[in-house]
Amino acid sequence: MATQLKNLSDFSTASEIPSAVNYSFGIVVAEWNAEITNALYQGAYDSLIKYGAKPENIHSYPVPGSFELTSGAELLLKNKELDAVITLGCVIQGETRHFDFICAAVANGVSNVAIKYSKPVIFGVLTTDNQQQAIDRAGGKHGNKGDEAAVTAIKMAKLNETLIG
Repeated sequence: MATQLKNLSDFSTASEIPSAVNYSFGIVVAEWNAEITNALYQGAYDSLIKYGAKPENIHSYPVPGSFELTSGAELLLKNKELDAVITLGCVIQGETRHFDFICAAVANGVSNVAIKYSKPVIFGVLTTDNQQQAIDRAGGKHGNKGDEAAVTAIKMAKLNETLIG
């Protein structure tokens, strides 16, 4: 029995996606695994524009690797008026436990920055077993997690606006 592939970034059956026209976003993107992170960035940027964000309200900054995404997000929130920050990176399993430490640190760090600033900080980091899985999720057969991160940022910015005005 053949397994049907699912584009995980298909929002056609999802709840309504609010307009992003009145929001400002930060995008912090890791330079490590650039083939993947550049595709994630393009997906996120294009989705923000698609849903109404103004280019001048999208502030993008590179950081060396996924571990630095937390610091990058914190620096953005400390120095800019933003409604949400998207972190984009890719960590691919290697032969050592380094993968586990980086993934845990980034996930916890992103959550902590969101809590500290009471602003949405979106975890758009691929944590894959191999390069092909990353390609498949950065515009390949499973969609683009950058798109998903952007839609999440828009929805969370709207929720934050709704709750605190």
